[in-house]
Amino acid sequence: MIGIDIIKISRMGALLERFGSKAMGRFLSKDEIELVKNHKTASGFWAAKEACSKALGVGIGAECGFHDITIFKSSNGAPNIRLSQKIVKEFNVKSISLSITHDGEYAIAVVTIESTAANKI
Repeated sequence: MIGIDIIKISRMGALLERFGSKAMGRFLSKDEIELVKNHKTASGFWAAKEACSKALGVGIGAECGFHDITIFKSSNGAPNIRLSQKIVKEFNVKSISLSITHDGEYAIAVVTIESTAANKI
């Protein structure tokens, strides 16, 4: 399955200016917050998590929360994605890929998920 999301970077900037790190804690782990250098990066992480939940077919909510999805950087700085064991098991996730891009005022993320045949997707 494929999920995609787009967010206006200034929207994330306004959210972070208003609520600060408290806002980031709602959708990012401590490790993820350490990777966020600015609202552009935070926007990409938000879009990645939204895209992932869409690829699972459920969106962010009771079945899959923001903290079930972790964004991290590879040794060469590329974004990667990891799911909680609960999500991997529930959706029979075999592999997952992430791409994040920024263009002008927007952050866009695409997530692909491959799963075994007997799954929820």
